[in-house]
Amino acid sequence: MLKIGLTGGIATGKSTVSRLFRERGIPIIDADLIARKVIEPEGKAIEGVKAAFPKCFDGDLLNRPALGREIFHDETKRQQLNQLMHPAIREEMKEQMRTHETAGEPVVIFDIPLLFEGTMLDLVDYSVVVYCREEIQLMRLMERNGLTKEEALARIHSQIPIEDKKHQADYLVNNNGALGELPSQIDRLVEQFKAIQKKAND
Repeated sequence: MLKIGLTGGIATGKSTVSRLFRERGIPIIDADLIARKVIEPEGKAIEGVKAAFPKCFDGDLLNRPALGREIFHDETKRQQLNQLMHPAIREEMKEQMRTHETAGEPVVIFDIPLLFEGTMLDLVDYSVVVYCREEIQLMRLMERNGLTKEEALARIHSQIPIEDKKHQADYLVNNNGALGELPSQIDRLVEQFKAIQKKAND
């Protein structure tokens, strides 16, 4: 099974690209969904996060906006949260990977926003970066989330710059233009990935 890591920067269009892969029958292992799951009341990481960030909880329920405000302007706290959550996220991702492998899927996409920042890169064979210029990224994030320029920049700068990710990518999806330009790029990638996997199996 060919394992592809899909990443980008905040507001570069990664979620749209992930949806396009899913529509073409490629299974998606979604790190964001798993991250939410592991800090639900019965989640694998809830106790550690609650102990480290008690002010961000109402009982057993996490106040996500409060946690966001606390970590986005504090690198130390952001790293602390990642260290608490990543082992549980990684374990769940590997479990889902094994399920898809058992089902005989030729290709699976790991949708990981922090693929290069975190500890998941070794799980994948190749990386795909969804790219747009930072000024477009900033505009989209401010419009999408109703953020000030300062708030949006804080979120953008909490990640590796998109230009750096672009140069680390094995494959690039260009999202500087209209959304209508994306499907043909994804079609080509799906063909390439299936061809790589078929060649590996021959």
